[in-house]
Amino acid sequence: MHSPPRRRSPVAGVAGAFYGWYVVAALFFALFLGTGARQGFGVFVETWENEFNVSVATISIAAAVGVMVNGLSGPLTGRLVDSFGGRRIIIPSLVILGIGCIGMGLVGSFLGILVLYGFVIALASGGASQVASGAVVVRWFRRRRGTAISVFASGGSFAGLLLIPFLTYMRIATDWHTAWVALGVIVLVLGVPLVWLIVRDDPRDLNLQPDGDGGPAASAAAFAVEVPPLEAKDWRDSFHSVPMWQLLLTFVVCGVTTQSIAVHFIRWASDVGVSAGTAALAFGLLSAINAIGVLLVGYASDRLQRRSLLSMVYLVRAFAFVSLIVLPGGTAIWVFAIVGGASWLATVPLTQALTADVYGLRHLGMLSGLTFMAHQLAGALAVVLFGVAFDATGSYNLPFVVSAVLLVGAAFGAFSIRERRYSVRYAGKPARAGAKGE
Repeated sequence: MHSPPRRRSPVAGVAGAFYGWYVVAALFFALFLGTGARQGFGVFVETWENEFNVSVATISIAAAVGVMVNGLSGPLTGRLVDSFGGRRIIIPSLVILGIGCIGMGLVGSFLGILVLYGFVIALASGGASQVASGAVVVRWFRRRRGTAISVFASGGSFAGLLLIPFLTYMRIATDWHTAWVALGVIVLVLGVPLVWLIVRDDPRDLNLQPDGDGGPAASAAAFAVEVPPLEAKDWRDSFHSVPMWQLLLTFVVCGVTTQSIAVHFIRWASDVGVSAGTAALAFGLLSAINAIGVLLVGYASDRLQRRSLLSMVYLVRAFAFVSLIVLPGGTAIWVFAIVGGASWLATVPLTQALTADVYGLRHLGMLSGLTFMAHQLAGALAVVLFGVAFDATGSYNLPFVVSAVLLVGAAFGAFSIRERRYSVRYAGKPARAGAKGE
């Protein structure tokens, strides 16, 4: 019986680092573009409020529709990735994303924005999200899985660092139409060719082993235990175990706190007397610190328990939200950027790596898609409620308090995951003294 032909990449013969890192770099850029297109909405809230004579709550509904549709696409994306591979999903998604962004720049009504952002861009960015790309990355790495996912996930941080200020200053220097067209051109001219040239779904497609190991024997020796204790034949069975619900519910809180800030941060800054340009710089600083934080957390997660790091991330974020309430606006915006930045997207690699460790790779796309859906649906609801609360009270203080309380709860929920019992990283290893039941 002949083995299937191996698909080669045009850059497969390039000397240097393990090829998996090239895959990570390409997917980093895809996530950078997809996240930038979704988070860019927040840059234009006040502009559209004035141009179309609508309330913040109304604009929040458009943003929430986008977040909701993006979340609902998660399970479908995950199922398609499990069946066909991530590359076949990511490339067409980027094409549609680029066209959708150009379309945003060409419309002249709020209804057009609602349709394009709420459906076209939301669905397309879902196909270029961590669900599809993360499922590819985990197949290229095992021992350095946490580090690899973190490097890839930091693409979302760099979107805030570079694309959000870029869109802000494009809006100021030209207009909001030009800003969206420019983003669409970048996606089509740079993003699509890069992923097409470099990304392959599995190291076996290039006759390689995960982590760049020398061959099947070396790989087998390094990973004698590959099937996690809770890996199921049917993905539905995963929800019969407690860790899946712990991962999902804590990620819900992540969605509430990140999506609401992505949409309302610049509007909050304006309300407390901070200019849009300064707010964009602060969000850029938040993203820069977050990029460093994500990388450090990923590196540490390959050496420490991921549940402990995840719990710490949620606690740090809770403190950041408290700062928005108790400090003056001019000070709070920078404190939030620094403290919040240390925790912002660090939940993504930790949650996805824990899911792979506990439930394996067989249904990782579907499970990641479901947790992502919960994250986005909760975020969509939060976006609307933040807008309603602002219109009703003239302040964001109430939703900030609720967010801080939820984050403390998420910290306890993450820490209660019994990682040593269920993670493949600890399978077959004797428990340390005092580690029983972890």
